[in-house]
Amino acid sequence: MIIRSISGVRGLIDSHLSSEIIKAYARAFHTHIDQGLVFLGRDSRPSGEDLLNAFTEELIRLGRDVIICGIVPTPTVQFMVEKSEAAGGAIITASHNPIEWNGLKFVRSDGTFFNSKDCEDLFECVDRDDALESASEPGLFFPDQNSILKHSIHTIELSCIDLNAIRNRKFKVVIDAVNGAGSEALPLLLAHLGCEVISIHCEGNGEFKRGTEPLPENLGDLRKTVIKNEAHVGFAVDPDADRLAVVNEKGQALGEEYTLVLAAEGYIKNKQSKETFVTNLSTSLALEKMAELNNCTVERSAVGEINVVQKMIEVGSELGGEGNGGVILKEAHLGRDSLVGAAMVLNRMAQDNIPLSQIHAALPQFYIVKDKINLDAIEKDAVLEKAKSVFTDAEVNTIDGVKFTWEDSWIHLRSSNTEPIMRIYAEGSSIRIAQGLVDKIKKTIL
Repeated sequence: MIIRSISGVRGLIDSHLSSEIIKAYARAFHTHIDQGLVFLGRDSRPSGEDLLNAFTEELIRLGRDVIICGIVPTPTVQFMVEKSEAAGGAIITASHNPIEWNGLKFVRSDGTFFNSKDCEDLFECVDRDDALESASEPGLFFPDQNSILKHSIHTIELSCIDLNAIRNRKFKVVIDAVNGAGSEALPLLLAHLGCEVISIHCEGNGEFKRGTEPLPENLGDLRKTVIKNEAHVGFAVDPDADRLAVVNEKGQALGEEYTLVLAAEGYIKNKQSKETFVTNLSTSLALEKMAELNNCTVERSAVGEINVVQKMIEVGSELGGEGNGGVILKEAHLGRDSLVGAAMVLNRMAQDNIPLSQIHAALPQFYIVKDKINLDAIEKDAVLEKAKSVFTDAEVNTIDGVKFTWEDSWIHLRSSNTEPIMRIYAEGSSIRIAQGLVDKIKKTIL
């Protein structure tokens, strides 16, 4: 199976995502972008080395100069492209998908991911599979050994980060990188921030010792390690390290939704100005309620990182993100970045001399229930139409599936960008309220 979407391409290694398929995408990518060099990287999956080599070889055959960053976070490649004069970039990664998957993410010259039109054009080019002659002179290959270091240094120098305040607190931090692309980057960043770092699952060997998504149910080792070492905080990322989850000093997972809320609250305290934040339709109301308390506002976009980024550009927002632990800070680069997220959470912690559990408890408290249904035997449009007949007293938003919103609760149904499923997310001031919304809609649909 190969899934193509605004999030790029993902496929099963054994049956679909071969080196020849990768070369077809390399040719299409080469055709789509302007002249100039390209940055390439990958996550730590064992299958990634051969796929990266195939992608690289095809670009070099076509005369394209290539800089290889190796195993690095996805946001590191985005950062390197944005801060250079590169024509674009690509990352071999299947993000949070299991080990039997791999894929591709494509980066524009401004460091942002391909938008829907870019993806449409790229996929059409792949399907045509036009033959491309080898260049008269092959391109050049340059390894880059310092991209993680450059990314880390740039992060600690961000204007919204009080480096001295963080270093003075000498935070003890546990990092769980799921043996993925963040295994070197996150410990390095934390060391630069003056933290005492305790690393687990940071071998970078692609052996995912826990569930790939940094969800509370997958963070047992991190929670235990935080308690055992009396750490101030624990951080967890996914295999390509663009998402960040937080565990407090009591070993309690706060949920990915609160990564962005903590980062934004620290940003507000630092800036002391009216700000507009951007997030997607499936992200917690906690951000909105916290923003309102600080005379700030929130704009919503369709789900998908590039959709948030485009909305940020449209409204002139400096900070945005998604409720999956993705923090997007324009000053850093326009992409989800776990390094930026970790620095911003530590910055918020350094602003008050109280533990993280108390900082979190003072935020608006909401609870999200996430569910899904298989679309194999159900028509997507029929599901959405049935949903509209259930909730007649809500504000309705149809820019991405359908979302029903009330004052302190909502439910959102949308097709996944990466799987053949319909996602159902609901939020309320209690688990009971959120679960009740999900149960009501599933009873109607199934």
